[in-house]
Amino acid sequence: MAVRTARTFGETARFAVKRGWLRALAVAGLALLTASCQLLGDGATIGTVVPGTLRPNLANDIGAREHPRVVATYGGVYNDPGAERAVASVVGRLVAASDDPSQSYKITILNSPAINAFALPGGYLYVTRGLLALANDTSEVAAVLAHEMAHVTANHAIKRQQRAEAKELANRIVTDVVQDSEEARKAIVSSQLSFARFSQVQELEADAIGVKTLAKAGFDPYAASRFLKSMAAYARYQSAEKETPSAPDFLSSHPSTPERLQLVVRAARQIGAPGIGERDRDRYLGQINGMLYGDDPLEGFVRGRSFLHKALGIGFTVPKGYILENSPEAVLASNGDGTAIRFDGADISGYSNLVDYMNSGWINGLLPASVRDTTINGLPAVTGAAITQGWSFRIAVIRIGRTGYRFIFASRSPNEGFVHDFRETADSFKQLTPTERARLRSLRIKVVKSKPGDTPRKLAIGMSGVEPSRRLEFFTVLNDLPKDEAIPAGTSVKLVVD
Repeated sequence: MAVRTARTFGETARFAVKRGWLRALAVAGLALLTASCQLLGDGATIGTVVPGTLRPNLANDIGAREHPRVVATYGGVYNDPGAERAVASVVGRLVAASDDPSQSYKITILNSPAINAFALPGGYLYVTRGLLALANDTSEVAAVLAHEMAHVTANHAIKRQQRAEAKELANRIVTDVVQDSEEARKAIVSSQLSFARFSQVQELEADAIGVKTLAKAGFDPYAASRFLKSMAAYARYQSAEKETPSAPDFLSSHPSTPERLQLVVRAARQIGAPGIGERDRDRYLGQINGMLYGDDPLEGFVRGRSFLHKALGIGFTVPKGYILENSPEAVLASNGDGTAIRFDGADISGYSNLVDYMNSGWINGLLPASVRDTTINGLPAVTGAAITQGWSFRIAVIRIGRTGYRFIFASRSPNEGFVHDFRETADSFKQLTPTERARLRSLRIKVVKSKPGDTPRKLAIGMSGVEPSRRLEFFTVLNDLPKDEAIPAGTSVKLVVD
């Protein structure tokens, strides 16, 4: 989390309130541009190319223009010799086996804990260190890169742009011409479904091409299905939805995981039975041994339900049931009851008291009578409430020197639990002691060899950065191992330690 200025947060707060606490997941144009392979769906839109016309070097120009924005959005470039070797070791083989061996690629490891990989036109490929940490062998990394290369060789991003422009034109015509608003709505939804399915078809096409490229390069063609399962397991772990699958999003540009799994398994079976191709688990895990895991120290640390920032010397804890997520802009959290939390900081040196700051207009719908001066753990603070666009907000600002640290709770259905959670979280905010700050260290991947009698339950005890009750689940997801079976002696496994 980075401290933002009052002006920046003012803009963000107004946007959040007006749009119903929507979180911007990436820079506006960027999120629409990349042929992204996140766990969530995405779209794509590129420049102002006229459908059916591709000027020379368009793809390269787009990639070169957007590359700096990608790097900035995802925390910069992650430099680690082992991780770089792990990626570089597969690239040459995949290029030689791809549909276009003449295509050059520029591969960047991004300093982000997110599980993500995507491609830009012109051969710009990106993987996050979070994705590399989840992978368990060379073939799984190769499967991800082969899929992204397929997006490049198939010109998917350019095709999405052409289709997007056609959809936009059709929607504009429908809106302008059709007088019946319900009929217009149905027509637009139909257009959106068509466009979403077009993107899903692209993903499935890239999956199929990727599996063939993977096998042709000598890697295990079943690696794609293994990694899709690992991503799905990690998503369930992150959301704490153990056995409650979410409803399908019919407007998502990515097909569902079961659909993708069926395709990649079928494609692999057409090549051969399981057990063929190179995996190379030991070498891969040896290369990422010591790699940074989770949050970058400059952005603070999430430790279970607590956020701790060594440099700023602050920390707080959210109630049980909330999942914390750190980002460069803010710390976010949510629970299963529809409550969302945002925490960040701003320069408030221009205000002599916190009541004036709370009333300065940086958030819409503020109820003036709710603003109260108070103290939290000996620190000056102010609290208040706001209501707008069907949302209820609780706000707390705590001052340390020139900086105001801000909590915003939001819910469409506020109740006593909502108010209780707000107070509990705000009251947990504190300044860290010198000893607490000294004990805060980055999490790292530590690779060890299992010994006779080792089990996931036994090895999970040594994991850091996660609540004790969830260590076993975390260990099994990270290592793609069954929790109730003994681990064969000599197996390389990943631990997360500080």
